[in-house]
Amino acid sequence: MPLGLLGKKLGQTQVYDAKGVLTPVTVVLAGPNRVLQCKTDKTDGYNAVQLGFDDQKERRVTKPLLGHLKKFNGPAVKRVKEFRDFSKEVKPGEAVGAGLFAPGDYVDAIGVTKGRGFEGVVGRHAFRGGDATHGAKGWHRRSGAIGQRLFPGTVMRGMRMPGHMGQVKRTVQNLQVVAVREAENVLLIKGAIPGAEGDYVVIREAKKRPKGWRPHAERPENVKKSEGKKK
Repeated sequence: MPLGLLGKKLGQTQVYDAKGVLTPVTVVLAGPNRVLQCKTDKTDGYNAVQLGFDDQKERRVTKPLLGHLKKFNGPAVKRVKEFRDFSKEVKPGEAVGAGLFAPGDYVDAIGVTKGRGFEGVVGRHAFRGGDATHGAKGWHRRSGAIGQRLFPGTVMRGMRMPGHMGQVKRTVQNLQVVAVREAENVLLIKGAIPGAEGDYVVIREAKKRPKGWRPHAERPENVKKSEGKKK
């Protein structure tokens, strides 16, 4: 797992770039994330970093989790997430935040979609529904036939029907970081992210970056700036 952070979706807005182009963005509070534990091949059989986000009162944390946090001198937190093969060297007790990412980076956003409750086939699967007139009584938003008669005589597995909609884990890939406000631990990410305002999300480095993508330090405009400072 490359770099990643726990965050909270704050809402949506839009920003202008230097050329005056309007970009819709999602605002994510991405820190501070407390480093709770660092796992290694020698001690645990694999490399990983455990991060905690959003401070919590100790009396509201379960005793097993509180004992684990105190073992590594970590504060009580609401959310804990483990990131394998974390590419940045950190130590327990340190804080990491939005500064892990830079404008132009591509990230994947993982969250839980909004719960829609019980929905019919028109709302859940975008079915056409029945005719509005010409003798169609009571079939305006129904699905129609769902099975056969003699053979096989059962409803096929996976048939699209009414049911619970939303509230499932989803990953949106290749979203571009538009701006990083390190002092506020805020990321402005282009596009939409699963979940409602106030929901927790995971922001990680994209696994399927576009062709020609370069890390922030290796981009031509940043290389020129660094060379100018050295002179």
